Amino acid sequence: MSDTSKPAEGLGPSFPGSAGFAALQKLSAVLTLFLLVIGFSLASPAFFSVNNGLTILLQTAVIGLLGIGMTMVIITGGIDLSVGSVLALSGVVSGFAVKAGLPVVPAMTLGVAAGAACGAFNGFVITRMRIPPFVATLGMMLIARGLALQLTGATPISGLGDAFGTLGNGALFRVVEMRENGFPNVIFPGIPYPAILLLIVAIGAAYLLRRRQIGRHIYATGSNQEAARLSGVRVDRTKLYAYTMSGALAGLAGNVLMSRLVTAQPSEGVMYELDAIAAAVIGGASLSGGVGSISGTMIGAFIIGILRNGLNMAGVSAFIQQIVIGLVVIGAVWIDQMRNRP
Repeated sequence: MSDTSKPAEGLGPSFPGSAGFAALQKLSAVLTLFLLVIGFSLASPAFFSVNNGLTILLQTAVIGLLGIGMTMVIITGGIDLSVGSVLALSGVVSGFAVKAGLPVVPAMTLGVAAGAACGAFNGFVITRMRIPPFVATLGMMLIARGLALQLTGATPISGLGDAFGTLGNGALFRVVEMRENGFPNVIFPGIPYPAILLLIVAIGAAYLLRRRQIGRHIYATGSNQEAARLSGVRVDRTKLYAYTMSGALAGLAGNVLMSRLVTAQPSEGVMYELDAIAAAVIGGASLSGGVGSISGTMIGAFIIGILRNGLNMAGVSAFIQQIVIGLVVIGAVWIDQMRNRP
């Protein structure tokens, strides 16, 4: 029982200074986020504008939702490479449901359910067929993307209606007045619904990981699987839960993204799994398992979102951006490896 008591409290593997190192890594991530904001604000006055801030919130919402599910999986000691493709498939399912005459909310619920089903399949293959998570989720990445392209004929599903775009483009407390010429004037842009959704999901996931039994089991499974099993933790069921949650959140992110576009795009979500992994690792999650937090992942997601936004405003090409993000991920993993050394 002693081996699993620390993970139950979220302290991770039992080596000297692990908690302190994790706190230091999160502090360094916060400092990095602050420096990025200051640097990009000095480079471009438009970066610190309200409109750009809302753009960053919208861009980060999708990364954050994917990152939360990825964090749960990484804490168990696994990985989920399928979230980008599951995002696309879930959006396509929601689009087809709306086209079939289903109201938007049930249609999007069906999309989330499709994502959860993909995640549950990942968990089944990993726990019952004993296939490594990397291979199992790589297979699902191809299956989900193939299904999305096959169902749509590789063409977007358009004409979904204004109601479909409410989740991705709506905002709370938005104030708009009509000018004399008939054009709207936005007095206050409001708080984007995707940002509110991300906040709610993040709080719920943090509560689940820190205060509920399943959260303690997730940490215990990633820290020492055999010790957790001997302590009475149902390791396979815990992994199945984590992968199902990852799939469901990928489905939710797919609804948010497709709603922003007001079109179901089967080709969306390419490489999004890498942003999700990067957000979790930058935020302090250990690829060895047993360590990670939702707050850290949110910091990591905003670092990725602000970095992409700032580089875009600076006119940096998308190819250079990939290089920069890749170097950031390598650096974060290197720090993780340093932490895990005895």
